[in-house]
Amino acid sequence: MNQRSAWKALFIATLAFTVCFYGWTLYGPLAPSLQKSLGLDGLEVSWLVAIPVILGSLMRIPLGYLSQRYGGRRIFIGLMTFLLVPLFALAVWHASYVTLLAFGFLLGFAGASFAVGVPFVSNWFPPERRGYALGVYGAGTGGTVLAGMTVPALADAYGVWAPIAMAAALIAVTLVIFAFFGVDAPAPASPTSIASTFDVFRTSFRAWVLTLGYFVTFGGFVAMFLYLPQILVGVHLLTKTDAGFRAAGFALVAVIARPIGGFLADRLGAERVLVYCLVLITVIAGVLSFTYTWIIPFTLCCLTLGAALGAGSGAIFKIVGTEFPGSVGAVTGVVGAAGGLGGFFPPLVMGFVKTLTGSYSVGFALLGLVSMMCLFLLVPRKPHSVHGVLSKIGDD
Repeated sequence: MNQRSAWKALFIATLAFTVCFYGWTLYGPLAPSLQKSLGLDGLEVSWLVAIPVILGSLMRIPLGYLSQRYGGRRIFIGLMTFLLVPLFALAVWHASYVTLLAFGFLLGFAGASFAVGVPFVSNWFPPERRGYALGVYGAGTGGTVLAGMTVPALADAYGVWAPIAMAAALIAVTLVIFAFFGVDAPAPASPTSIASTFDVFRTSFRAWVLTLGYFVTFGGFVAMFLYLPQILVGVHLLTKTDAGFRAAGFALVAVIARPIGGFLADRLGAERVLVYCLVLITVIAGVLSFTYTWIIPFTLCCLTLGAALGAGSGAIFKIVGTEFPGSVGAVTGVVGAAGGLGGFFPPLVMGFVKTLTGSYSVGFALLGLVSMMCLFLLVPRKPHSVHGVLSKIGDD
């Protein structure tokens, strides 16, 4: 394929994913402002930041399939056009908790953008370069960095409507760019039914393990970014703007690590990279459960965790693109949905645990436990033990 066209498609898709992700994660950095203005308790805030995640997670499945069958260009254009509706509505009606929940639910469609772009990008690149290309595309999660840096400052200076209007403007401009310059790659015919394209999940244990892996890596990234401002403001008594910048720093590390994870997966083997990342996630989550109240260890652990979560996410989609080339849209949809759900449940668990125990320790411990479970299941041909996993690393 024409390399220039491939890189142009990658750039445009990454831009679209970035602005969609900016809109999808608005509620995280807005949460401290909304909590103060509406008088919300911790559990209500948890529901608020988690609601956009649920629809974005579930819609990845049908949108991944539709993108594979009809082309990512059409689906991306339709998706960004739809997103303007809840964003404009939120810019006007944001003074009610019920309104925020309702339009935030519809805003969740933005999170499904990931499943649209993966098959769009994959079709432009050969398998040996797909890991790096998808890692670059995955860096569109940098929309969280943009949100963390701009949303609290805009909300403080002009009101809650300002960052919401900013998200609408960014998506509208990108929609025009995509409509003029986005082109689908020549690709083989897609399956004729949605049932046939999901057959891989009836026959492949690996597909389910990768689904759990993305639940941990991407889900952990989303959950940490959404809840970091709450912890930094509530536990460490930082200002909302400072907390937003620190959350953006966490997101930036994860975003940079994602293409690095894809690059290393191309060079060293995706499974090896994923195993190392899961080991690191397990250890760091355990350390955080004891040290999150101390700002220096908390900062160092969060940055290290961000790197592991980002690199692990990049490695997973190298495996998806290589092992399931005929079903990349379907597998991406299901795996991506699991990642989104991984971002939905932890904030609720964090809020519930904090309300019940007064501490976030159990929430961090649960992240480590799920990561360890995925580590044991990753290599089903080996014994499900730490020795089996470490033997796999040695064999590689």
